Amino acid sequence: MNKSTSIIIRLIAFVMMLAMALSMVACVNDNGNGGNAGDEPETPPCPHELVLDGYCYDCLSIVTLTIEEAIEICNQYPDGTEERYYIRATIKTLSNPQYGEMYIADETGELYVYGTYSEDGSLYFNQLTEAPVKGDEVLLHCILSTYNGTPQVKNARLIEFTHKDVEFNEADYTEMTIAEAREADVDTLVKVKGVVAQITYANGYIPSGVILVDGTSSIYVYNNDVAGQVKVGNTIEIAARKTYWILGTETNNAQKFGYQGANQLDEAILISNDKVVSDFDKSWITETTVKDIMDTPVTEDITNQIFKVTALVKKAPGNGFINYYIDDLDGATGTYVYTQCNGGDFSWLDQFDGKICTVYVVAINAKSSSSGCVWRFLPIQVIDEGFTFDVNNAAEFAVNYHGLVQFLNKYTGNPAKEVATSVSSELLGFENVALTYASSNESVIYFTTEGGKLIFNCGEEGKATVTVTATYNGKSYSDTIEISVEENQEVDTISIADAIAKEINAEVTVKGIVGPSLVNQSGFYLFDESGMVAIRVSDASIFETISIGDEVVIKGKRDMWFKEGYTHGQLCISNATVEANYYGNHDYLTIDPIEGKDINYLASLDKNDIIQTTMLYTMEVTIKVVDAAYYSNIYITDGTTDIILYCSNANQYSWLKAYAGQTVTVEVAPCNWNSKANFAACVLAVVNKDGTKVLNTLNFK
Repeated sequence: MNKSTSIIIRLIAFVMMLAMALSMVACVNDNGNGGNAGDEPETPPCPHELVLDGYCYDCLSIVTLTIEEAIEICNQYPDGTEERYYIRATIKTLSNPQYGEMYIADETGELYVYGTYSEDGSLYFNQLTEAPVKGDEVLLHCILSTYNGTPQVKNARLIEFTHKDVEFNEADYTEMTIAEAREADVDTLVKVKGVVAQITYANGYIPSGVILVDGTSSIYVYNNDVAGQVKVGNTIEIAARKTYWILGTETNNAQKFGYQGANQLDEAILISNDKVVSDFDKSWITETTVKDIMDTPVTEDITNQIFKVTALVKKAPGNGFINYYIDDLDGATGTYVYTQCNGGDFSWLDQFDGKICTVYVVAINAKSSSSGCVWRFLPIQVIDEGFTFDVNNAAEFAVNYHGLVQFLNKYTGNPAKEVATSVSSELLGFENVALTYASSNESVIYFTTEGGKLIFNCGEEGKATVTVTATYNGKSYSDTIEISVEENQEVDTISIADAIAKEINAEVTVKGIVGPSLVNQSGFYLFDESGMVAIRVSDASIFETISIGDEVVIKGKRDMWFKEGYTHGQLCISNATVEANYYGNHDYLTIDPIEGKDINYLASLDKNDIIQTTMLYTMEVTIKVVDAAYYSNIYITDGTTDIILYCSNANQYSWLKAYAGQTVTVEVAPCNWNSKANFAACVLAVVNKDGTKVLNTLNFK
């Protein structure tokens, strides 16, 4: 039937409507099917001839399909029906509240709905003034088709819906403030009320949860049904279960470092929503710094508690993703914003890129790896108030962010470490804040000048208080740190060569000099006069206590790191701990690198010769960087043969990217952490023509 014929028939049908109504009494029932009053309805579709787009002009009513019948039609018309059909069913899952993707079900089955619009098709699902939710009964007018052989509803129009309240016993839930809910035991059933301060999104920009705030505190509510029904600023009341969340694959590492997980509510039921947009109560929020949040141990439960900070917002585009950072005023201390949408859910931060703003932020969770736990941020609200740093505070800033942080509270040797004597900040607008140092006991802690550099030294055992003073524009500020110097205990060690010769899984203790960083692994290279070996640490906080050039004692397991099912990989000492640090600022290169080899030689190495991962070569290479839409890689090459540098992306070699396209001399080691058919490589350093080096310091603080 063509379109013009359809229109004519419809016009005739409406003209005849009144007359037909007198003769159809026996035909009409609630389902639009033929039958006498009180009889069971016949199986749709309607038995009459004149049914267009799901409407029967004999019955003068909508004819609905069951899910089973709809699936049959989908399979008959895989490319999509020209005619629309009505389906009345219940929303089983609302998988994407933005676009109205859902699964609907009745007693005959269930069917996927690709997207849902307003009745006339002019509005997207998330633009509807009133929209159905999980459990509601809907009447859809839609096209039926298949996708990759799977039946589906396409371009559904929402005709009407009936809301079905979720059945639950409200008496089972205890009404409390959010602060009280945060302190409640796991699995406690709570009822809380607050303002939606932020909505989080899962992959595909699907609302996954909300930050809820009242006048006492804030908490995360993980529930896509609730998140899909509310907007930022709505005041809602929910019933939920108290819990803590840790990503399943991170549980063991979290337990190792004492992180109990993200404080949150789940299994939430939306009781009420005022649908009014209001700002959240900020009266209870603590004002602090990004540095103080980052310094908070993960054993302290601060997750999803809002803090007010003055911070630098930074946008960092990657390959197929964007990272956003919330950093302190030093432009370095901070962490990245937690996203499951490759950063696309935080494009609203673009307007603040490079600006120092007032930021209301939560540590939404902590990434827990074998090397430690690191807070990840969720910005709740950002306000650009035209921040200008008061240079009268430059001295205090220099002491807190550049002076005191240079020292540890305990040393077991002499670090002979250079300390800063001047601090400048282009970001904050000051130059040359002078730093000076004084020790309360110069037999324990003392400072010397060598080659125009101020050197921090440790002497005999004992304690001393170091006073750091900054002066700028006639204003001074001082603060102190107490430092103890202790003697290292004697530790029996073996050489690196002897450790390499041990059987796999043997416990070894070695002494050596800390060398440059590993890449895409938490660790570094260790050197002594007998050889070099990769050290893989289990706690990244080690890097806060060691530096390249320190003489250390390492205890760990002689290991071969390889992927399951493979027999080749990376020789290393794993699960390493620092048993002693003698410091000393030594030259790490205690062995002679292998010279006279080239790229082709490295490319020809047998992957099963695992001892090659303990070898160091110097050679002339060209640095090659490949930046694509969704990935980046970096290589050493001779113009014909390329060897990839092992990394998650080329940004881990940001220091080396500066040499892209240039021919340079490098210190390079074969590596094979992921059991590939050929060795990759790790560049430890670029050797300049004057003999100075640019070192790989990736993991070092």
